[in-house]
Amino acid sequence: MTSKKVLFLTRKWPPAVGGMETYCVEMAAGLKRHGFDIEVIALPGREGGGAPGTAALIDFGLRNGMRLLFQRHSGAVIFGGDLAVWPLVWAAAIGSDAQPVIAVHGTDISLAGRPDIKGRLFAAYLSLGRKMLPRLKVISNSHATAARVAARGFASVATVPLGCRVSDEKPDRNFARTLLFAGRLVTRKGLSWFVDAVLPQLPPEIRLAVAGTRWDASEDAALSHPRVDFLGPLSQPELHRKMAGALAVVIPNVQAGSHQFEGFGLIAAEASAAGGLVLASRLDGYETSVIDGETGTLLPPGDANAWITAIDDIVALSEDERERRKNRARVSARQHFNWHRTVSMTTEVFQ
Repeated sequence: MTSKKVLFLTRKWPPAVGGMETYCVEMAAGLKRHGFDIEVIALPGREGGGAPGTAALIDFGLRNGMRLLFQRHSGAVIFGGDLAVWPLVWAAAIGSDAQPVIAVHGTDISLAGRPDIKGRLFAAYLSLGRKMLPRLKVISNSHATAARVAARGFASVATVPLGCRVSDEKPDRNFARTLLFAGRLVTRKGLSWFVDAVLPQLPPEIRLAVAGTRWDASEDAALSHPRVDFLGPLSQPELHRKMAGALAVVIPNVQAGSHQFEGFGLIAAEASAAGGLVLASRLDGYETSVIDGETGTLLPPGDANAWITAIDDIVALSEDERERRKNRARVSARQHFNWHRTVSMTTEVFQ
């Protein structure tokens, strides 16, 4: 029997902007729509979209931890927004039959794999949390994230793919001969590899548009390629227009260090739901956020020939067949990657 009482604890909340903040807001609203009596204890971000500072995090943890220790939440679900808040989940659940549940997103578990002192300390922090919460249920956003969580010794791990919200925008028809790359410009996203190994082998009229934020200076050289157009950050509606209109949306992630990890790969689900043809590396969370052959195509990371062949196949499609493929991917993605389904699957874990 699922409890209808949920105490939701999170350090990721607007006005901060990010994937985890979106998850927490959508989850809180979705649980309420599902009829749950939900109380949210959240640490708001900074105006302008930044995450809270260290002092605010410490104050949030100490103030709420002490208060929760002296409250009882019998029969409730104590739901933590990410692994870092496990002490609050423990404080709220101790001494009662409350069910502790924590969502894991990839970034929080990958930090424990870093070889430096910060990574080792966080790994010890998670190990302590596992011991303090023996009845903990973990919700991971992909099979890849679940594997990493299980490797850390957590016993009860369920996979619940994320949802996405996509506006119905008219495709940008000027992008019909353009490939689109979207995301932060970090090495593991594979932009430089794609520009060096794949783009020069494609028909000369094919261009690559890059939408996102400069991050790693090592990726800047790729933006100077004569067939690359850097668009910078785009609004969601404009990004969706370009996803729908592009020849294909390419997500060419490459193998990186063990602590550099794509937990889910929301951009893939979002692109297919917007009506884009998605080509993504068979790597990390993309094996969950892309249903191979249905919402997109998974390709071997770093295999230039496989990527060139896949793109050439799309170039060879008639306009009608390309539109049929986009429509099939759009329908399937919206069925699989929507917040109603994500919340429903989450409530099943609560049982």
